[in-house]
Amino acid sequence: MRTALLLLPGLLCAAAPSGDAELRATVLGRPTVLRTTTRTAGAIDSLRWGGEEFIDTHDHGRQLQSALNADFEGQFFVETYNPTEAGSLADALGPRSSSVLEGVQVKEGVLSTRTRMAFWLPPGGSSHGRPAFNREVVSGHVLRKSVKFGCDGVENALDYAVAFTVPADHEHRYLQFEVLTGYMPSRFSLALSFDASRGALVPRPPGTRGELPEPVALSTSDGRLAMGVLLLSGPAPDARSKEGYGSFFFGREEVAKWNVVVRRRSERPIPAGEHAFRCAVVFGSREDCARAFRALSGRSAAR
Repeated sequence: MRTALLLLPGLLCAAAPSGDAELRATVLGRPTVLRTTTRTAGAIDSLRWGGEEFIDTHDHGRQLQSALNADFEGQFFVETYNPTEAGSLADALGPRSSSVLEGVQVKEGVLSTRTRMAFWLPPGGSSHGRPAFNREVVSGHVLRKSVKFGCDGVENALDYAVAFTVPADHEHRYLQFEVLTGYMPSRFSLALSFDASRGALVPRPPGTRGELPEPVALSTSDGRLAMGVLLLSGPAPDARSKEGYGSFFFGREEVAKWNVVVRRRSERPIPAGEHAFRCAVVFGSREDCARAFRALSGRSAAR
């Protein structure tokens, strides 16, 4: 695999760095481009393999990105306290993100960013009839990521490390890390799970919407293109921690989604600080992805 670097103006500068960065490689014989943009505060909004696009990128939620949902003063409702890498719901289709990109670098084949995440809901906003808990546009939560082509010797996998820094401004007893989510065009209509006992990607049960314990991928119906995720490492699990892999289809919006989520619960306040994870994002054909999962699954089992 050949990898080329593109060093862009303003990398790691003190004032408003550009978020427009690329990694280029030849993966399984095809030219491959990974791209971040200023519009999404350095979140990945394009992955092209042989000219085929894997990321939907529409508003500021449909990228390859990370987010966190947390309780607030003992209450938890989805999206009501939800720092998000690429920006806010209110950013809509606009050219700017409410998230604050603090640094971006491409060096020796690794793309790294640091972003202070915006809350998904603007102050005064609501989700599913529940008002936003946040009173600010931008949170104190910082997301750092490092991404490169090739993971533990697997060519068609992104080595994707992500770390959430949770500030001490509020006590939390529940943290729901959307470690990584990938929004994909609607033609990726087939949801698959990796069956480690068979070493194969198999269809998820009909009507499955939500999480299962097995790693997930989404594929075109002909199997020509697919992308999925495997969690390789994270904070040491305990009896009150849980991870799951989700697949979702949104017909009206014409978009598909996978994610890997890790939940942490505690009877006492969870200490502020960093929570770090490492994932493999596999891509290619359905069989390319199955081979990648087979090669990487033993590493995940050793967590």
